[in-house]
Amino acid sequence: MFGRRSTGAGTNGSARPAGLRPGLADGETIVAPEPAPAGPLSGSSAVPIPPGSAAPAARSAPPSRAAEQSSAPSSGTARVPRERSESYYDTKAQVFSALIDTIDLSQLAKLDADNAREEIRDIVNDIIAIKNFAMSIAEQEELLDDICNDVLGFGPLEPLLARDDIADIMVNGAHNVYIEVDGKVQETNIRFRDNQQLLNICQRIVSQVGRRVDESSPICDARLPDGSRVNVIAPPLAIDGPSLTIRKFKKDKLTLDQLVRYGSISPEGAELLKIIGRVRCNVIISGGTGSGKTTLLNCLTRFIDPTERIITCEDSAELQLQQPHVVRLETRPPNLEGEGEVTMRELVRNCLRMRPERIIVGEVRGPEVFDLLQAMNTGHDGSMGTIHANSPRECLNRIESMVAMGGFQLPQRTVREIIVGSVDVIIQAARLRDGSRRITHITEVVGMEGDVIVTQDLMLFDIRGEDTSGRILGKHVSTGIGRPALWERARYFGEEARLAAALEAMEKKAD
Repeated sequence: MFGRRSTGAGTNGSARPAGLRPGLADGETIVAPEPAPAGPLSGSSAVPIPPGSAAPAARSAPPSRAAEQSSAPSSGTARVPRERSESYYDTKAQVFSALIDTIDLSQLAKLDADNAREEIRDIVNDIIAIKNFAMSIAEQEELLDDICNDVLGFGPLEPLLARDDIADIMVNGAHNVYIEVDGKVQETNIRFRDNQQLLNICQRIVSQVGRRVDESSPICDARLPDGSRVNVIAPPLAIDGPSLTIRKFKKDKLTLDQLVRYGSISPEGAELLKIIGRVRCNVIISGGTGSGKTTLLNCLTRFIDPTERIITCEDSAELQLQQPHVVRLETRPPNLEGEGEVTMRELVRNCLRMRPERIIVGEVRGPEVFDLLQAMNTGHDGSMGTIHANSPRECLNRIESMVAMGGFQLPQRTVREIIVGSVDVIIQAARLRDGSRRITHITEVVGMEGDVIVTQDLMLFDIRGEDTSGRILGKHVSTGIGRPALWERARYFGEEARLAAALEAMEKKAD
């Protein structure tokens, strides 16, 4: 039986199917326990608020579903939670305690999320009615969603996770929560009760992907069900309480056409990128943190032929490819004994034995770059990866450095020859000082002159100034290259006419 009454056995409740809340007999009441800290939800990471505890006045509860649909902001301003009184938190503590005493957690676990939420809302409504709490309809709806999120979701983070305009959520301890919207960081009024509640929510997030975070393992990378990247660092390494950072992904994945509308790339540049993805160029996407490398990589993969077998290797699975034949691999950290680690290099080396047609490495950080270069140069045309660098030339230098990090004792010229034979195109992404993201370079790697790698830019972003609001004004311009190095590859795939048209359109627009 889903619920258990605190007084009497009764027959009404036992007659209901398992997984449902029992009915209440005439005159029967749900009795809240005496004020005392309620225990955790049968092993769940949600921790109830002890009755009488003083919660921060600025703490937010998720809005009701109807209110969220009507008032969810579309601009960059964070929702300001309504100021809560101390009586609200005291009422919530009593309702939560009564809920824990009433509910059968083993049956709750058997229900799907929607049904479990409805069951909890029904029970909480009954508790409020029976205890005769004086609450407005708005407060009651907020209380319902607040308790449901504490039991089933991620507590105070739920309203932020529901917003699609937020790029990053940064939690610096229980009482400092920031978000990034439109490239700008803002403080919110979201608060956790204490650091323990925050840590419990962090543990709930990382446990979904088989990771753990505690004092013995205080650093963890994980992901949310929608693919959003999560990083947690807990005490004792984080001095002021657990630090949680979430890099959110939009529910509606961006396309190149949308990037054109946002001004990240020109229509002619987007056409060039489509051709690059179609003709199986080996691509490195370079950029700083938060510049949109993963988003751009997702956009480019949309132009891969659906018949190709693609294998992705990532530290935390973020890529969401639309092709039917995709194998997704993810690294694994060591266990408490320091064993069982699977590194990115091991994944890349193993995927070479899995008959891939394209290998996509979510983020190249170390010696795995050598194995990726080898794959690009030995029949896996069209492979892609991302690297942290601030320019195409710096990207090439970073690749050399990462090869050296792997302990490969190779002459510098040999390493550069491998790079030239492997990488065809470098796409540079950047986040400008006004918070906007732009594709600033599309650069070909064309060969070597002596010991120097020769590159040529096909397109650049030319900054022209800024408007009165401080937004940077600029234009994507052609460099005048009429016959790029990828021309023969485009002709092999029957794309030379489109390539010529795109280059001509860029040239005309530049004039």
